[in-house]
Amino acid sequence: MTAQNEHEWFDAPDPTGNTETGEVGLRFTCTQCGNCCTGPTGYVLFTDKEAGAMAKDLGISKPAFYEEYTRDTIVGRSLNENKTGYGYDCIFLTRDEKTGKTGCSVYASRPEQCRTWPFWDSNLRSKRAWASAAKGCPGMNSGDLHPPKHIRITRERVEI
Repeated sequence: MTAQNEHEWFDAPDPTGNTETGEVGLRFTCTQCGNCCTGPTGYVLFTDKEAGAMAKDLGISKPAFYEEYTRDTIVGRSLNENKTGYGYDCIFLTRDEKTGKTGCSVYASRPEQCRTWPFWDSNLRSKRAWASAAKGCPGMNSGDLHPPKHIRITRERVEI
């Protein structure tokens, strides 16, 4: 991680080069495309506390949640995935085939990993990393402007 007082690429005016306004920070607004919740197989990590919250939202016990909705992986316990025509969807990803919009059936209790997209360290390491992630996320570089302080605070919430 970068020290708080060290300059990072997104501290510069117009860091993505997508505007000429001189704004500082990064733009992101979720478009409900679902791309961050599907694709190649991966991991959606969560804490035991988050498991309890998701289980409560689903109206089941925590042991039942672990049994039905999660799996062991080399990096820890992860939410299950369903193979679909879009890739490997998170078990909680919902799709409206008419509108193309997606949702999350445990949105209120979703893990921090989901809450902090796209402000993950892996996406913020460089302008190139951000641009690469933005190729699959139409909400990146558009919508709400997030200032560097918000981006740093969000990044610190998970290690991805």
